[in-house]
Amino acid sequence: MTIPRTGLESFAHLYVLVSLTTAAAVVLDIFALRRRQPMKIMEVVWPLTMLYWGPIGAIFYLWFGRTASSAEPPDPPPKKPMWQATFAGATHCGAGCALGDFIGDWVAFALGFTLFGSDLAGKILFGFVLAYAFGILFQYWSVAPMRGLCLRHGLLTAVKVDTLSLVAYEIGMFAWMALRASIYPELKPTDWSYWLMMQVAMVIGFFTTYPVNWWLIRKGIKEKM
Repeated sequence: MTIPRTGLESFAHLYVLVSLTTAAAVVLDIFALRRRQPMKIMEVVWPLTMLYWGPIGAIFYLWFGRTASSAEPPDPPPKKPMWQATFAGATHCGAGCALGDFIGDWVAFALGFTLFGSDLAGKILFGFVLAYAFGILFQYWSVAPMRGLCLRHGLLTAVKVDTLSLVAYEIGMFAWMALRASIYPELKPTDWSYWLMMQVAMVIGFFTTYPVNWWLIRKGIKEKM
């Protein structure tokens, strides 16, 4: 049984707008209220996370992602338990994937690009290529400063650290996209419902990459964030 399109579209319209508002609020919190992140790339990651987690993501940001204002006396950052460090690592991977998929879907749609005659396959190809590129860049901006690596070694390390995590994320995301296409094949990026379904896909991708990030951090392949 599926939700009628009119009801789904109305809910999607509201939820996507709330998600955009939540992302904007996090941007203002970080920059206007000067709650700057110790790791600068997380100042991009947290707002992007709000775009697909929506207001639910604000719970985690306020819980352990938000930092003290620079106007307040600095306190040593508390040591995060493993589940929170893994969550932060998964958001880092998810942000690059989300950005790539947001852009990739619009590009594929605008070009009318298909792969083997499939619109979905075309979007998946564009999304994966861009997600991988953004994921490597995000990981580079994380690992290179922490380890003091040059550009070449930083990029090679980013590929090593992020590839498995990103593939795990995309597997979960693409599986939901395929299921969505079988239930609501008529949805396209100009529909609010399409982006609600993409938000669901990205959260599922987050859950499929979470155990991989746990393992990578445990093995010392990926840094704690």
